Amino acid sequence: MTKKTISRKAGDNKYLHKDFHGALSVGIDYVHRNYGEDAVREYLRQFAAAFYAPLTDALRQRGLVALKEHFDKVYADEDGRTRMMLSDDELRIEVEACPAVMHMRENGYTVAKLFHETTRTVNEAICAATPYAAELLDYDEATGRNVQRFYRRT
Repeated sequence: MTKKTISRKAGDNKYLHKDFHGALSVGIDYVHRNYGEDAVREYLRQFAAAFYAPLTDALRQRGLVALKEHFDKVYADEDGRTRMMLSDDELRIEVEACPAVMHMRENGYTVAKLFHETTRTVNEAICAATPYAAELLDYDEATGRNVQRFYRRT
């Protein structure tokens, strides 16, 4: 019998990290219970400022199209359904249901009371020190359905 070998690299597989969101939710809940709401927001601001520094730079250099490209990829990778509207001064993202929240609910994870801050605070931090600002206009805790708005500051 001939032996067959299959060679694969990690990059050959679809990238998924859905259980990361469950761990993040537990961490947010822990910080919230032990240190309060402001500590959760401060943690997320510090994380986002470091992790998303390249995205913030791209936003400064290329404008809102850089954010649209980023979120197109994120929601495609996580099988999220969105509607995005981009103009020179505004990017509006309507998320049908947050893939992270839906994954946690389907798998019995607790969704932290402040999990929405992973959208609101992180987006605000990405926009800090740029000509743009972010708002979380609507958020449904049950599904994570939300409306995000990024706009040029006046």
